[in-house]
Amino acid sequence: MKTSDAISGPAASEKITKRIAELGDWRGTTLARMRQLIHEADPAVVEEWKWMGTPVWSHDGILCTGESYKKAVKLTFAKGASLKDPKGLFNASLDGNTRRAIDIVEGADVDATAFKALIREAIAYNAANQPKCAKKKSP
Repeated sequence: MKTSDAISGPAASEKITKRIAELGDWRGTTLARMRQLIHEADPAVVEEWKWMGTPVWSHDGILCTGESYKKAVKLTFAKGASLKDPKGLFNASLDGNTRRAIDIVEGADVDATAFKALIREAIAYNAANQPKCAKKKSP
């Protein structure tokens, strides 16, 4: 992907808001709720728009993407296979070595507390696995 294909900050947030509105059904409502929970878990999260129209939430690396399909909203965690998931939220993409996803179907209710804990777990994982040269040095 070219760097110019990625948008972050207010422009990305506007595109995500527009996508939610365009969905106009339970998928938009679900994506909006999950976005809100991500921001509650991490007020410093960075919203990005990548890969020709995919909402992405990052903090020291990608936390998760938010995709909408006809029968599900899919939140894919970039390093999901390395995260603790004591409440068993991951229910998709379980056979890969890196990613894990949460497929949310119409009418499903995701445990907000468990989801926010998973977001915080992803942030901690990203922070702990930053390349040494990328970590800030103390004066």
